[in-house]
Amino acid sequence: MMDTFPGLHEHISALADGELPAAELELAFAALDTDTGRQAWRAYGLIGEVLRAGQGAGALSAGFGAALASRLAAEAPITADDLRPVALAPVATPGAAEPLAAGPLPQP
Repeated sequence: MMDTFPGLHEHISALADGELPAAELELAFAALDTDTGRQAWRAYGLIGEVLRAGQGAGALSAGFGAALASRLAAEAPITADDLRPVALAPVATPGAAEPLAAGPLPQP
């Protein structure tokens, strides 16, 4: 899904923290009128609750560590091929001048 509101998460986070400038409220409320915006609002709300609750409130269930270890063991191991750099094609900027071709340096 394309983010039709640039900075959606930043605006919603600042709104949740009470730090969004009044001039940007309309944009934040428009973002909250989207599925992505509502999901972000819920996520930031949960994050805030955990941070306000302090230590101990976010304790993991007794079986969490075992379940996580089991899922990690089931994943395929990372190989050297997975870590090999990938060559990316150059990105042309619209309206940008073409790069100059490199040629031989003049000899003195």
